[in-house]
Amino acid sequence: MDVYEAVMSRRAVRGFTDEPVPRKVLERVLSAAARSPSGGNLQPWRTYVLSGPPLAELKKRTAERVAAEDRGDEREYPMYPPELSGPYRERRAEAAERRYAALGIPRDDPRARHRAVAANWDCFGAPAALFCYLDRRMGPAQWADVGMYLQTVMVLLRAEGLHSCTQMAWSVYRRTVAEVVSPPEGLILFCGMSIGHEDVGVPYARTERAPLAQTVTFLDD
Repeated sequence: MDVYEAVMSRRAVRGFTDEPVPRKVLERVLSAAARSPSGGNLQPWRTYVLSGPPLAELKKRTAERVAAEDRGDEREYPMYPPELSGPYRERRAEAAERRYAALGIPRDDPRARHRAVAANWDCFGAPAALFCYLDRRMGPAQWADVGMYLQTVMVLLRAEGLHSCTQMAWSVYRRTVAEVVSPPEGLILFCGMSIGHEDVGVPYARTERAPLAQTVTFLDD
């Protein structure tokens, strides 16, 4: 698989089989991803990879909180700006509508939408998950480094025939994640990432991207 194919075939997969992901594959991916750009070579990411009993325990503990209608932990960073304006608001709304429509969930069925969201904390059935932390003292530039690192991980997973889904939703139950992975003091959980083989029986809608002219300006004459 060449780089273009890996990038174009990457998407947020929300349905996985239980086929295990070999540790040696994950080690190969994460070793190569360490070459991601990093200003000053800080490499601000700290990654935890869970599978088997530790991941099952995390899913169990989180499911108990969800079942108890626990609304989660106080957010440590905003997922989106509080006043999201156009065109960003429209893009987000369209992506959500496409996803729920593919699942057959109507707008006026909040319970079904809640169940779809809750699937995040089962990692959509994935047998492996990654949790990415960074030092709380880091600034926007280092958060950008982490984004580039995660993108590299996802593209390399595609090269291995695997799929993924990044999930800032895990920050909602960050304390439960910390109970299982025991991160050192001073780290903040950025996101989780479900990893595995796609369950092709789960319907999905591929989101569109804005035309190049909306996001790129060429100045060449």
